Amino acid sequence: MNIDFEKGNGLVPVIVQDNHTLQVLMLGYMNGEALAKTKQENKVCFFSRTKNRLWTKGETSGNFLNVVSIKTDCDNDTILIKANSEGPTCHTGSKSCFGEETNKGFVYELEDTIHRRIDTNDENSYTNQLYQKGINKVAQKVGEEAVELIIEAKDNNQELFVNEAADLLYHYLILLKSKGVKFEDIEAILNSRKR
Repeated sequence: MNIDFEKGNGLVPVIVQDNHTLQVLMLGYMNGEALAKTKQENKVCFFSRTKNRLWTKGETSGNFLNVVSIKTDCDNDTILIKANSEGPTCHTGSKSCFGEETNKGFVYELEDTIHRRIDTNDENSYTNQLYQKGINKVAQKVGEEAVELIIEAKDNNQELFVNEAADLLYHYLILLKSKGVKFEDIEAILNSRKR
């Protein structure tokens, strides 16, 4: 990675994006030292122009931005970081400093929650309890939810329909986990089919 820090007098803009939703979380600036610290600690560190020092996002609030990937643009003078946030990014308590809240991409957050509850063997979790019953029970539950969705699709109650659709998707994600498949794998298949 060969960043051109000279164009911006030693600083380059850094766009931080949520790894799952791709929502833009914030914009900051880095110098070479901030970039090196970010790579070393896997937590986003900026050069604060107002404090005139390195500043790791979350150093006071605990709302760190954990680095998933770092890329540069075509001119090597802007950085794009995909990160997982530990809480709200903005000091106002919002997920994004741009005030934009979105449900797009939430399926990945839900998938992470499902995996965490299963991987930690959370005994109080319905998700884990169902998973522990085995693939036959998980598949049966997906079938039941699919039938319930079909029944609601034939009626005119939109609220019941979308709730059954949500139930089906939730149980489908548990089934994917049971089969060792990620939602991203399904998206890749669908993407390969576009014409």
